Amino acid sequence: MEQFRCLGVTLTNQNSIHEEIKSRSKSGNGCYHSLQNPLSSSFLSTNINIKIFRTLILPVVLYGCKVSSLTLREEHRLRVFENRVLRTIFRLKRDEVTGEWIIIRNGEVYKLYSSPNIILVIKSRRMRWAGHVERLWEMRDAYKVLVGRPEGRNHLETGAN
Repeated sequence: MEQFRCLGVTLTNQNSIHEEIKSRSKSGNGCYHSLQNPLSSSFLSTNINIKIFRTLILPVVLYGCKVSSLTLREEHRLRVFENRVLRTIFRLKRDEVTGEWIIIRNGEVYKLYSSPNIILVIKSRRMRWAGHVERLWEMRDAYKVLVGRPEGRNHLETGAN
């Protein structure tokens, strides 16, 4: 098989995470668009909107992230998604004197957010998962894969496909 879905995650024979990131971003966009009105509303405080983002949108995007590695391209896609949501939460503002729109730079958005960005969250979850697997019993499959001692038939050695 070239690819299959297992527990909501798309796995490929090339260990490519590109399609999974697209799928997660698409699901996250759907969640974001369904919550766009409350997130951009001035009736809810910024803190409540951040909690909505962290509890409803971020888990959708980060599902299954701890078992995959990211390329720079995929990291960029995830940061773009996060920036778009955070810019909605922190709302563009007009200068009171000139009436012009104030441009919020990415660095300023992350200062306002004051939480780790999405890439740091993924890396910390990956490290936590690796620590969990490392403490597993040596006969468990996840432990064997982590330490590089898989057992069973190796198709490359036998010439079978």
